[in-house]
Amino acid sequence: MNLPLHALDTVQFERAQQLLGEEWLAQDSELAPLLPVVLARGVGQDWHKSGTFRHHLAGVARALTLWQQPREVRLLGLLHSVYGNAFVDLVKFDASSERGALRALVGEQAEHLIYLFCTISRTEFTQKLQAHATAADGTMEVAQGAQRITLTPREVAAFAIVTMADAMEQWSSWQDDVYSRFPYVDPARQQSVHWASSLWPGPMRPTSRIVSQINAWGRALQHPVLRQQLPLPPMFAQCTAELTAGHEAAAMSLYWSVIQMDQPLVEPDCAIAVLEQAVRLNPWVGEPQMVLAQLYLAAGRPQEAERAAASAVHCYSCWGNAWDKRVQWDAWMAWARIVRQSAQQGTWPDRLDKLNNMALRQDMAGA
Repeated sequence: MNLPLHALDTVQFERAQQLLGEEWLAQDSELAPLLPVVLARGVGQDWHKSGTFRHHLAGVARALTLWQQPREVRLLGLLHSVYGNAFVDLVKFDASSERGALRALVGEQAEHLIYLFCTISRTEFTQKLQAHATAADGTMEVAQGAQRITLTPREVAAFAIVTMADAMEQWSSWQDDVYSRFPYVDPARQQSVHWASSLWPGPMRPTSRIVSQINAWGRALQHPVLRQQLPLPPMFAQCTAELTAGHEAAAMSLYWSVIQMDQPLVEPDCAIAVLEQAVRLNPWVGEPQMVLAQLYLAAGRPQEAERAAASAVHCYSCWGNAWDKRVQWDAWMAWARIVRQSAQQGTWPDRLDKLNNMALRQDMAGA
């Protein structure tokens, strides 16, 4: 097997492990004081792409916590749309009258970032970020309403990192269609014509597009000024490796062909070969590696299964959100750990019904 699998970074995994329970946010000393205020604004009842607005905000904050971002950036993640923005009509604080109230809650630095992030042209920012169109000094000029402003290098870095977390938490095949060619969306497309694409939540395929775009945004942080501003997200080898759009799309299609059982079903050899190719094309998401690990176990290849499962756990520990949104991030993490445990101990069941009994042993919970 010649696959670009990852060794499990135990330090990164330990960070992720602290965030697996829903209680982590309520126990976070910097974010917890904001929860009652945010929940009082009804975020738990608002729809948002892959769940509720509360689910989205918590997922973005979780990723930023995993990426070791400072307090003001994590607060930006938790509150990144509360003044509303061009991408979402949710308004939880009135920017014309409640900036002072939010500033008193989060501090001047964090509120400034939140206000800027909500009021600049996010489309222009994302387009420039994707094109790596940052000035030599790390600044970026963007529209804010009718005026032009210049973002500082730290603001550019913070907004890039939050944009990466924001996109990964929410994106699936449904947004690939309704936001086709993002960030260059065609406003002339009519919902009545593309009615099939409009049906939420769609087929729940993973995105074919956004991970390579997140990769481009991350690589923009290698700018000599920007890379000094904030901790770099751990994916893509600290945002140094390139993932092309073609490789992402092909890898997703290969993965989904196995999930949809479009491969021979009696023996797993074809499905294994297809998933191995998916991993070669896109080694930066965990779900293809996790499914591959389970198939290795079914084929009696426990050593390869352990490596693939460990690599999947590593990817999950880097992202903090699921790529395949049929189930949530913590569920993917839990099953990958069970697959790895079974590979290590040789305990994968022969009987199909015994899969229903699988559980993580307490003495294995730390790995």
